[in-house]
Amino acid sequence: MAKQSLLIRGAAIVTMNDEHEIIRDGELLIEKGRITSVGNATDPPVGWRASKAERIIEARGRAVLPGLVNAHNHAAMSLFRGYADDLPLMEWLSKRIWPAEARLTPEDVYWGTALAVLEMARGGTTTFADMYFHMDQVAEVVRKTGLRAVLSRGLTAGEKQDEALAETRKFAGEWHKGAGGRVRVAVGPHAPYTCPPDFIKQAVALARELELAVHIHVAETREEVALINERYGATPVQYLCRAGLFEAPRVTAAHCVHLTDEDVKILADRRAGVASCPASNLKLAAGFAPLTKLLEAGVFVGLGTDGPASVGALDMWEQMRLAANLQKAVTGKADAITAFAALEMGTRGGARALGLDGQIGAIIPGLAADVIIVNLERAHLYPPHDIVSSLVYAGHPDDVETVIVAGEPVMEERVMLNLDEREVLEKAAERARQLVQAAQQPQPRAGGAGETEE
Repeated sequence: MAKQSLLIRGAAIVTMNDEHEIIRDGELLIEKGRITSVGNATDPPVGWRASKAERIIEARGRAVLPGLVNAHNHAAMSLFRGYADDLPLMEWLSKRIWPAEARLTPEDVYWGTALAVLEMARGGTTTFADMYFHMDQVAEVVRKTGLRAVLSRGLTAGEKQDEALAETRKFAGEWHKGAGGRVRVAVGPHAPYTCPPDFIKQAVALARELELAVHIHVAETREEVALINERYGATPVQYLCRAGLFEAPRVTAAHCVHLTDEDVKILADRRAGVASCPASNLKLAAGFAPLTKLLEAGVFVGLGTDGPASVGALDMWEQMRLAANLQKAVTGKADAITAFAALEMGTRGGARALGLDGQIGAIIPGLAADVIIVNLERAHLYPPHDIVSSLVYAGHPDDVETVIVAGEPVMEERVMLNLDEREVLEKAAERARQLVQAAQQPQPRAGGAGETEE
């Protein structure tokens, strides 16, 4: 079925283009799933955009933004949200998360992902990068709901390596560029401390053969840095460089909290992307990523929530706010990360970090029409002195009214179009209850593809 042409008019359009243009009283025309025209409603030829559209959305008092990009997540861990909070990391993992993960079934992952997608879409996230188990179930949720995703099956040396890599190969064959191009598959070696050099080389070889990106946790904690130094006499980034990780077509490194200046240079020189997760790093007492150094070096920096079990809410507005405010506090400079820079990390920066720049992340003709409509007529967003500052420092997921991905509405007027919200909530709650109860019985863990293992 052909996609309906759509005109959004009357809104303030925050383009995130190279000129940082904001178009007041703007019009955005979407045809065949792509942005075909962006301009001011008073620009000639008058009425041209309206004449091309089969449907018109009046959006006065609203802002239109690129969809938010959650560059690192473990979506199905929504089933463990609130189950293991306020614990030291190793106790959190060994006594709570791993025993529960060991019982995960494909159906658990489906409903946990559906719950996360429901939350993310309602908050304006249109693309997310995910690493977990049973990724075919995650892809099926993406297909059904209409979102966009970069999906990787977590790989560790603690499992049968050949089988794990074969599973990734099979998943890529079935789903890469699937769901109308909205699903991309990546190779997911979990972390430096769970993947020895030979396994890294195998993962990279697979990525190169299939022309896939690599998604990996890097330098998340001080304990990880000490462990890698003890094993290999290097920092995590230096170890991965020596092991050949950056020979992959694209690398997205999640967290990158504890970096040396040499690490930053390696990431910049190898054109790696970084997915910073400020809220998760705070909650797990991991520290603060050096975002200003990374940006100044030219590293592609996006933002992610990390998994719901560690972060709580899958709220990209919170990530943008924290990314800006924490860097101000750490550097002592009020302009270390501006509101615009934070919004860029949450949109186009995330696209760049995932290797999707030129496809999503900005409102530019030719790009996929992944856009959100945000209600500016809210008390916490008034007075409207500066739209971007208001959104970054005061914006909330509930401000998002409409979500469009590849030109197709996913949510309109706060109503999800492709998910039964009540069913998702009930199924996820039941699955979570069963997992937690079963976790009281001893059983080997599944392998730590989700959160950090030290």
